[in-house]
Amino acid sequence: MPKTVEIDREEQLQVEHGSALEVFRAFLHLGCTSFGGPAAHLGYFRKEFVDRRQWCSEETLAELIAIAQALPGPSSSQVGFALGILRAGWLGGIAAWIGFTAPSALLMLLFASGISLLNRSFSIGLIHGLQLVAVAVVAQAVLGMQRTLAPDRARILLAILATGLTLMLPAQIATAASILIGAFFGIFFLNDREPTVQESALLPRSKVIGFTAAIAFLLLLALSFLNSGRDSHPAGAVFAALYRCGALVFGGGHVVLPLLEDAIVTKGWIPQQNFLAGYGAAQALPGPLFSIGAFLGAEVKSGSYAWLYGFIGLIAIFLPGLLAITALLPLWSSLRTNRRFSAMLRGMNASVVGVLIAALFHPLWTSTIHSSVDFWIALVEFSCLMLWNARPWIVVLGVSAVAIVLQAVSS
Repeated sequence: MPKTVEIDREEQLQVEHGSALEVFRAFLHLGCTSFGGPAAHLGYFRKEFVDRRQWCSEETLAELIAIAQALPGPSSSQVGFALGILRAGWLGGIAAWIGFTAPSALLMLLFASGISLLNRSFSIGLIHGLQLVAVAVVAQAVLGMQRTLAPDRARILLAILATGLTLMLPAQIATAASILIGAFFGIFFLNDREPTVQESALLPRSKVIGFTAAIAFLLLLALSFLNSGRDSHPAGAVFAALYRCGALVFGGGHVVLPLLEDAIVTKGWIPQQNFLAGYGAAQALPGPLFSIGAFLGAEVKSGSYAWLYGFIGLIAIFLPGLLAITALLPLWSSLRTNRRFSAMLRGMNASVVGVLIAALFHPLWTSTIHSSVDFWIALVEFSCLMLWNARPWIVVLGVSAVAIVLQAVSS
């Protein structure tokens, strides 16, 4: 008897192509409201683009996450860039990156200019409230993605294995190693299903574009090393230092911080205390942590050129990650209908669930849930998201207000 082919959810979606303006508006909203770091961002993406807008399937989102996690650069920004391409082509990808990055970048530039209106109790309470929201958002994403991407025993076991590996291995290699093991597992044990046959027509197929992006990535990286020994800090040296950091980081925004400190602070370009203050501000703001590049560029060159250097720093730190995923997307587009590659992707998708479980535990849970009150607040948030389908930004406002009040009472 012929084997029954399971229909992928991607085939059931009526994919409609949108405009770059539509993509920009969607990601601008997320850029203003997506607190909590890369893992939380992926949860926001799932709720917004899989559940609410239905721009892509759960499987496609997980594939993009797996690809981004295996590449250097900021994974959430790379996934957002790819989602923008899926919806509105290359202009959509650019619009997605601008919309998602602009709010935090602007705030980081203002912070570098010395604009700070928050007192200590207010800021501590606000940051803690945002961390509590991130716990609930990631927990919701893990539960939803497990149902689709790890629905059977084999893939649940693979997700558990990925969780353990991600927590035990060094942060620089943990995520990539877990996903690679998932790919290996998928090739040999998850190859009993036909690959997806339908995909968005806006998936990039031009291998010329991919090859050009790869060459640009490597050429700029080589040039950045040629500029690494300079003691002064004109625009070219700042661009080289931040590009090199963005190109060599694997494992997300927090992993890039030691590289940035070595590239900026040890050269004496900015004081250690200013660097740490910028890191704290980047953690508290919505959007990508890599927006700290705008702060660092502005701090290096204070005065009338501060914002210009901030813009240079912002482009430099994001550019390698965007070039990397641009180089790989055409290859993914042509391979995802291959049966063996499709099996590999299913293993990688199950590993993504495990990676998110690990992120939910550390750093989110370990750095956020300090008392029974914290646990209760996170549980109420989770219930609002799951049972009443509350918008995350509404939960952000409510929980932040409660956390600010509790901090003020205790201090």
